[in-house]
Amino acid sequence: MCVYELIWGMQVLDDLDAVLDVGGVYDPSNDRYDHHQKGFEEVFGHGFSTKLSSAGLVYKHFGKELVAKELNVDEGHPDVHRLFLAVYKNFMEAIDAIDNGINQYDTDKPPRYVNNTNLSSRVGKLNLDWTEPDQSAERENEAFQQGMDLAGKEFLDTVRFYVRSWLPARSIVMECIGERYDYDPSGEIMVLKRFCPWKLHLFELEEEMKIEPLIKYVLYEDDRGKQWRVQAVAVSPDRFESRKPLPAQWQGLRDDELSKEAGIPGCVFVHMSGFIGGNKSYGGALAMARAALKL
Repeated sequence: MCVYELIWGMQVLDDLDAVLDVGGVYDPSNDRYDHHQKGFEEVFGHGFSTKLSSAGLVYKHFGKELVAKELNVDEGHPDVHRLFLAVYKNFMEAIDAIDNGINQYDTDKPPRYVNNTNLSSRVGKLNLDWTEPDQSAERENEAFQQGMDLAGKEFLDTVRFYVRSWLPARSIVMECIGERYDYDPSGEIMVLKRFCPWKLHLFELEEEMKIEPLIKYVLYEDDRGKQWRVQAVAVSPDRFESRKPLPAQWQGLRDDELSKEAGIPGCVFVHMSGFIGGNKSYGGALAMARAALKL
């Protein structure tokens, strides 16, 4: 994902304080972080098996320090380790995989659509175009600096999101999971008392807390429309399919037509795929979720 690679003489590299992505050496004790050398198979660990890029190597050795600084706690704090893993899983691992040419899916089938909007692609687009008349080292350095600024900002934005938004949301979701039987005896309906990023937390906490049966619907208030939403939980974080979509006979209907079909007043809509619906009141949304469990 580098904008360009400049081949330094080994003597020049030996005099530098730190060397990244060149040199053919991985030696953290001397701040050498290359991954191109034969026999390199370093991974992040903690259950991750993707071979590291130089960026991943740097994160492996310095990520906890950065996270702890943003949290303003010691590196030994349990939240540091939790966020260290979350940032790797949701940001760094993709960079490692793309840099090492690792496909996202184990399949020979061609992708259904092209995605050139990931960070690696956007940094790559900062390379000098072959049609540009000025191909000087100065222009390459300018492009390289742009790439560093882009990647650095997105990395810090990601860390700060997990510190300021993701981590506080975890405790909210955990509490709501614990209260799920207060709303329905099935335990398959969760109500968010306060909207927050809940999806990734739900999957992880269900596994950690050994939740059975799995939660099928999550209710939360949409403050913008002063309505309540009923969202079907996906089968996994990276899939669109729902564990139990809202009933087929409701899908695509709105307002009075939907209320009549469901036998529940105040219905607003159900999406064509059944992954989400809405009601004017909390009671109506809960009634929709309860009815959907039985259909």
